[in-house]
Amino acid sequence: MAGQLSGTCSQAVTPSRGQDGVVLTAHGVVVAVSRDGEHRFSKTVTDEITLLPGLGVQGDSHLGSTAQHRSRVAADPTQPNLRQVHLIHVELHVELRELGFDVAPGQMGENILTAGVELLGLPRDTLLQLGEHALVQVTGLRNPCAQIDAFQPGLLKAVIGRDRNGDVVRKAGVMAIVVHGGPVRPGGSIQVRLPAGPYHALERV
Repeated sequence: MAGQLSGTCSQAVTPSRGQDGVVLTAHGVVVAVSRDGEHRFSKTVTDEITLLPGLGVQGDSHLGSTAQHRSRVAADPTQPNLRQVHLIHVELHVELRELGFDVAPGQMGENILTAGVELLGLPRDTLLQLGEHALVQVTGLRNPCAQIDAFQPGLLKAVIGRDRNGDVVRKAGVMAIVVHGGPVRPGGSIQVRLPAGPYHALERV
């Protein structure tokens, strides 16, 4: 994959190559942040969340170094938690509203709602700097389940489908682990750091 990025909230920035060989592209913004201490589908919007390195979002039910999502715990509770932070692009909300769904920040279970970054097109291991200090590493795609239809009937079909080749397309955001901790607030900048090639497309985690 080419690892091309596109933005809607700011002008495109020409990538530059840093000393460590990764491509740096600075654009994007945090739209909203959410957390929930209980295992519920939706999360509560808040003014700020704090990311803890190797663990996730402070005060969130999915905080931990090992698997916290119920389906993953049932399969193997000792497996590493690759789903510490859930990010969704606000552009998906726009698409869903055009299809007649009513979706607000946090309602699809995301911790961070972004704008201006093509999350689904990022390669695995991309680093996202959120604000001044927090840094997360993208691990894969969220795999939406039947709970999403319990939230709004028909929503699962809208966020999962197949492309022209018959391959499954998952639109419900990406998962990440926390590399460096810190606060994340609405309005904070997002800097994308692509990994050194070759790139690997995101898969479900």
